[in-house]
Amino acid sequence: MSADPHDMTIYDIPGPDASLLYASQCYLGEGPFWHAGRKSCFWVDIEGRRLFEYAWPSPAPQDWKKLPESTRVREWQLGTRVTMVVGDQEDGLILGMEGGLAKFDPDTGELRWLVDIEKGIPKHRCNDGGVDSEGRLWVGTLHMDFDEGAGSVYCIGEDKIPRKKLEGVTISNGLVWSPDNTRLYYIDSPRRRVDTFLFDPASGDIRFEKIAFTIPAHLGGPDGMTIDEEGMLWVAHWGGFGVYRWNPATGQLLGSVKVPAPNASSCVFAGENLDHLVISTARQDLSAEELAKYPQSGDVFVARLSVRGLPHYACRY
Repeated sequence: MSADPHDMTIYDIPGPDASLLYASQCYLGEGPFWHAGRKSCFWVDIEGRRLFEYAWPSPAPQDWKKLPESTRVREWQLGTRVTMVVGDQEDGLILGMEGGLAKFDPDTGELRWLVDIEKGIPKHRCNDGGVDSEGRLWVGTLHMDFDEGAGSVYCIGEDKIPRKKLEGVTISNGLVWSPDNTRLYYIDSPRRRVDTFLFDPASGDIRFEKIAFTIPAHLGGPDGMTIDEEGMLWVAHWGGFGVYRWNPATGQLLGSVKVPAPNASSCVFAGENLDHLVISTARQDLSAEELAKYPQSGDVFVARLSVRGLPHYACRY
């Protein structure tokens, strides 16, 4: 009798271990983003109010353990919480922040405010987000005490008007589209699942389709995610020591990439061939004893994979 693909009783899911990319020691590392134009990878430390840029080596090494860090990383202290990174059409960045969105020029360090999002609501901030095939930016919000149902998901087009698409969410994460742009995948982390929405690229309308799969408790909880060229989802499992590959059509768990840190927070395909997975982690929620046991918590990791990711769309403003 064949095994049930939904039976998650075994913790040791096959897959490679990731190597250290950079010892960033983020309190809440999040939002890795591959910038093809700059050939670099960005990520943030939300509570540390920091933005990082890692210049990608060319060619990428076969063994990342032997790569010197030297001067490959730039860091900016932004003075406010920064949660998310996407690209614009001018090779710059758009950042999700506490109170809304801002444009950031990594060459000059100039930060220019763009859009208010729940700016007047105390203790609210943006969280995860992404850009759809029409260049609209989607971003979720949350209450910083994680009040249940306090957050929403907004879509912001070229007119820079936030339009609410979902409400009653607690910790908004995920937000990736299928390769054919007919579905949106989304995570509200406390619900421990990935939801599928039917997506109309022309209008930006979404309609709930189904729960794609639920994460069993022994594998941690779902945080950020990305998607590969085969349409499989790579979900960072907070408390699960890695990123796990899921089939959203069947709910089957296919594999994993392990990191030496409990709280994997997000991931992105990176490199000129989009065949590396970059994984952010966090020190948040770990005791002094746990940090002593897992001292690389908060660092960023990388693994070369046999499958590739999809290019990112640029935001149209």
